[in-house]
Amino acid sequence: MANRAAQFPSSNARNLVAEPALILYDGVCHLCQGFVRFIIKRDPHRKFRFGFLQSPAGQDRLRAFPDLTPGIDTVVLIEGNRAYTRSTAALRIARQLSGGWPLFYAFVIVPPFIRDKVYDVVARYRYRWFGRSDACERPAEEVGDRFMD
Repeated sequence: MANRAAQFPSSNARNLVAEPALILYDGVCHLCQGFVRFIIKRDPHRKFRFGFLQSPAGQDRLRAFPDLTPGIDTVVLIEGNRAYTRSTAALRIARQLSGGWPLFYAFVIVPPFIRDKVYDVVARYRYRWFGRSDACERPAEEVGDRFMD
């Protein structure tokens, strides 16, 4: 999928209720797990919820976006009726964090095909460089309510 935002079909968009943005991620990837812990520490207003790409609930949410490739294994940010992937998702997440992290959103001016090349290299080697778990990591009890079942 190109790094454009995927959208719900318009008939579904009318039924949406405002809720925190949802980040779907690879639950067995140590880099991804660390990224989620990083976000939680810098998200005091609880703007984000989380889910595993591998979970049935995560797969159900992805099916709502027909433009997303089946078997997608990149971070997916769902904001309202739009889904963002790869570097665009990461930059949109950074924009909403506390501290200086929103400054990274300035990289949105770099064309997506360049940003995504860098993203893809890290994604391709993430298990080799950072490791992986046998199962999705369960969230800590104090933040468990921020995760989809």
